[in-house]
Amino acid sequence: MTQVDILILSNGPGEVTTWVRPVVKALRQELGDDPSVVRISVVLSPCSNASGKEAAIALSYPEVDRVQPAEHFWQFLLWGKTFENWDWRSHGVVVFLGGDQIFPVVIGKKLGYRTVVYAEWEARWHNWIDRFGVMKPEVAARVPQKYAHKFTVVGDLMVEASSHSSLVIGHLSLANDKEQMTNDNKVGQKTELIGLLPGSKAAKLAQGVPLSLGIAEYVHAKRPQTKFVVPLAPTLDLQTLASFADPQKNPIAETFGFGGASLIVPEDANSKALLKTTTGLTVELWQENPAYHLLSQCCICLTTVGANTAELGALGVPMIVLLPTQQLDAMRAWDGLPGLLANLPGVGTPFTKVINWLFLRFVRRKGLLAWPNIWAQEEIVPELMGKLQPQEIGEMVLDLLAHPKKLDNIRAKLRNIRGESGAAQKIAQIVGEEIGK
Repeated sequence: MTQVDILILSNGPGEVTTWVRPVVKALRQELGDDPSVVRISVVLSPCSNASGKEAAIALSYPEVDRVQPAEHFWQFLLWGKTFENWDWRSHGVVVFLGGDQIFPVVIGKKLGYRTVVYAEWEARWHNWIDRFGVMKPEVAARVPQKYAHKFTVVGDLMVEASSHSSLVIGHLSLANDKEQMTNDNKVGQKTELIGLLPGSKAAKLAQGVPLSLGIAEYVHAKRPQTKFVVPLAPTLDLQTLASFADPQKNPIAETFGFGGASLIVPEDANSKALLKTTTGLTVELWQENPAYHLLSQCCICLTTVGANTAELGALGVPMIVLLPTQQLDAMRAWDGLPGLLANLPGVGTPFTKVINWLFLRFVRRKGLLAWPNIWAQEEIVPELMGKLQPQEIGEMVLDLLAHPKKLDNIRAKLRNIRGESGAAQKIAQIVGEEIGK
């Protein structure tokens, strides 16, 4: 076999963990473990959700031979030279697993390599990319017929992420575990894990933290077998999160009737940090990222709008999407153009008012803000916008927990809008075919 280089382009923590990892495993199974014959390199591009640990994570995969961090990406894209001046073999394939689809076009041309793109929802640059592995047939159906031969339906790489999930409920070490176990034994019920994802930006956290913790208090008081966990965003530290649970530092907490919570950081490095509310409820804080192994075990999650909804939807985890509007500046945390306009000096505050009014008047009726609902063009998961209060959301959570068939129905719909399993192996086969060319 000719010596070849496989260059994988990726970016954020989710892509590196759930796309790159299964694909490099499949590539080694398909093409062999000898790096002198097949060398696998990973080049990362900048990502707003990056934790800074992506390069180390990718380098920890035994199948990967070398990794370039995101801070050196632009010089590579523009000039074709890596920071460590890597050598490149005459034959190779660029595999796109995250970032912008124009990147493999440019880099593939510079290196003279074939190009393979994994596309979840949209495939671009059809005339310049050699092959596409797409999640569902609908993606291929939207492209001109003359490019149809380039497309192969491979399935959903996120399925691998959920299938490799490990049971984590047993590792939750809440302060009241002994009392909790007694309650569970009395009622003969299993622990129900609920995830709280209040966001990563200050404007979202100011409302999301007290609201979600208030809901947790309400639910736990009526259903004591429930446990709660907050998977921290990679850009968020424990102290910052805890500050939004303190009414002295975050006055808006009082509008939710939330009494506050304090941060508990155990001396044992193997134990999780906790938020303990004034009612005695303890909520574990997970700093591992991405936390797909944890989220997959949740029976339901409470989340804000944004990328969280895409990840939960891909994992098939039921959710309730919360958009509290008690604080006007919340819309400053929106992604995309609305967020940019809302943060412009001088015009930001007036524009934020306009965004609030438009969303409350029009978008709220449509109910298509969460990614799974956008994908399906129908409201699969509930979206709640307005002056939300813990009690009303808590009752909705209690109803879903009391009627598990409702949760099963949501899971089934979420899985239906995603692709099939086996994507990594099919992508590896496509790469092998391109090497042969």
